[in-house]
Amino acid sequence: MSTHEHPGARLRRALASGTVQCPGAFNALVARAVAQAGFNAVYISGGATANSAGYPDVGLISLSEMCRTIREVSTASGLPVVADADTGYGEVEMVRRTVTEYARAGAAALHLEDQVFPKRCGHLDGKQLVPVEHMVEKVKAAADNRPDDGFIIIARTDAASVTGLDDAIERSKRYRDAGADMIFPEGLKSVEEFDAFAKSCPGLLLANMTEFGKTPMIDVTTFSDMGYDLVIYPVTMQRVAMAAVTRRLGELASQGGAGGFLDAMQTRTELYDLLGYTPGEEWTFPS
Repeated sequence: MSTHEHPGARLRRALASGTVQCPGAFNALVARAVAQAGFNAVYISGGATANSAGYPDVGLISLSEMCRTIREVSTASGLPVVADADTGYGEVEMVRRTVTEYARAGAAALHLEDQVFPKRCGHLDGKQLVPVEHMVEKVKAAADNRPDDGFIIIARTDAASVTGLDDAIERSKRYRDAGADMIFPEGLKSVEEFDAFAKSCPGLLLANMTEFGKTPMIDVTTFSDMGYDLVIYPVTMQRVAMAAVTRRLGELASQGGAGGFLDAMQTRTELYDLLGYTPGEEWTFPS
């Protein structure tokens, strides 16, 4: 039997010390950078994982693909991983399997959402919700099937931008009663909405600080003051990276070489430092 502390227990301890910022990593190398920067947790977005595969965020990534990413990110970073589980890849039976497989892959926590499948990005219009009783069954199945008490079940509701904030609050209370450790209200449009939600739904809360969506830019101190325990940045680093990639590809095509933007690159030495690699010496695989 492993004597390693469950990553969920580590994440719970970090949450008890204050609001945790959780940047998204779309591959293992980015996850190592998140750890190197000193963060206490790392997030895996279903949308960013889909984008990396060349898909939009419409539920096309499979359970196996997400588990592979979780395993790589967890191993490379050594951090507790919070992972997107979309709608659970199916009905209650699949939710049970999802919790088991995510935990085996090394996740500390997952979140399930109350949209119908195929889901839509939480910051787009046109979303549809499952009946609250349906989501309650999924949350209860997830909570009952966790392989370790440390594993954190997060229930996400998209109701605020579909049926209104009051319904989002009422749904979230039902999800807590069903066994959710943390609530994730998606698509809130203002500090006032986040504050009203937190006051009406006490307990552990997750805030999604994504860019170019329904939520304005809010800093972590403001979220903390309102009572949010975990703040995720799902696609932030992917957006930064892809903006640089597309810009430099244009320059490569127009200039015929990369010499004009060497100063914008990570150097070989910096890459090796991030990987913990010294040429000529045996590299130790992360444990």
